[in-house]
Amino acid sequence: MSEKITRAAARKPRADAERNRLLLLDVAKTIFAEKGSQASLEEIARRAGVGIGTLYRHFPTRDALIEAVYHNESEQLARAARTLAETEPPVEALRQWMLLFIEYMATKHGMYEALNSLAGGTSELFAGTAARTKEAIDLLVGRTVESGEIEIDIDPLDLLRALAGVSNISAGPNWRQSARSLVDILIAGLRRK
Repeated sequence: MSEKITRAAARKPRADAERNRLLLLDVAKTIFAEKGSQASLEEIARRAGVGIGTLYRHFPTRDALIEAVYHNESEQLARAARTLAETEPPVEALRQWMLLFIEYMATKHGMYEALNSLAGGTSELFAGTAARTKEAIDLLVGRTVESGEIEIDIDPLDLLRALAGVSNISAGPNWRQSARSLVDILIAGLRRK
C-alpha cells in the first residue's frame, strides 16, 4: 500500500490541475495587491473561474496561498536571470532582469499587507528568496564584468538596493518610469569608459 501512495505522490499533477494552480497564483497576486489582507479567497476562486474546493485543494490555508504567490514570483525572477544569461548579451540580460526586478518589487509592495498577515511572520519566507535574488544578480553582473563591458567595485546587491528605493508605489504615479530610467542610468554609470 505505501508503494502505491509513494508513486501517487511522485506523479506529476494533471495538466489542467497545474493550469488551475498557476491561474490561482496569478489571480491571487492581483487581488492581494489590490486588497491586501482584505482579499477574499472566494473572490480569488471566482475570478480564476474555479470552485473554492479547487483553491483549497491546491492551497489548504490562506497563508499557504500567500506564501505560494510570493514563492512563485521569486522563482520566476530567479528563472528569468538564468534564461536571460543564456539568451541575451551580458549587459542587455542585466538590464532586462533589473526591469523585471522593478515589477517584482511592485508585486511585493502590493502584497505587503497580505504578507504581514502570515501567522509565522515573513523572516523565513524572505530569507530564502533573498539568497536566490543575490545569486541571480551575482550571475548577471559577473557576466557583464567578464565581458569587459562594465566595471563594478560595489556589491551587486547595491544595484538592487538603489532600484528598491524607487520601486515604491508611494513614490508617485510615475514611479515605474522613474525606476526604469534609473536602470538605464545605473547601467550607463557602470560601463567602462
